[in-house]
Amino acid sequence: MALTVPEPEPCAAAGEREPASVEDAFEALSAAAPKGWRVELIEGEIHVAPPPVGRHEEVVSELSGQVRDHRKDLGRYTNLGLSVPGASSTGKVIPDLAIAPKGSFDDEVDYHDPSPVMLVVEVLSHTTAGNDRVKKLRGYARAGIPCYLLIDRAADLAILCTEPSGDRYLCMSEIDLAKKAIPLPDPLNFEIDTSQF
Repeated sequence: MALTVPEPEPCAAAGEREPASVEDAFEALSAAAPKGWRVELIEGEIHVAPPPVGRHEEVVSELSGQVRDHRKDLGRYTNLGLSVPGASSTGKVIPDLAIAPKGSFDDEVDYHDPSPVMLVVEVLSHTTAGNDRVKKLRGYARAGIPCYLLIDRAADLAILCTEPSGDRYLCMSEIDLAKKAIPLPDPLNFEIDTSQF
């Protein structure tokens, strides 16, 4: 689906058109995107992804339910915009699932400070895998999010990234889905059962 960017306003002094900034283009695409489409600004580039398929949502729902079963004090946020300016001056991302203390995002802003987030989850798809594995990993690490969990259904793997330092996570563990639980460290301290993924 083609999304159009509005024409930039002409410069009053020179009579020339001033180019739209990437932020302006991002705002225009976000406003024009059909419901359910995800528009993200990752390291200065705009990425548009269609709504996820049912199996993807089943994994997100299962993860959310397990977090609720273990920690009733935590909120489980889907389609929550996070501002990760550590990745660039224009980082605006929407993880599949963000876990933070309840009430952390009780406001009306579109993109939130990620500091309360304890865990972000991305369920990989062919349209988002490159960003999830590289650019979002850098952004989440730079934002200091303690745990980043990638679910790769095609490879039957979960990749748990912990101990953020600079633009990377110092510890990355691969876990075979449906064969082993995913142990989440501090500040979460519980296991995710992967048998339903």
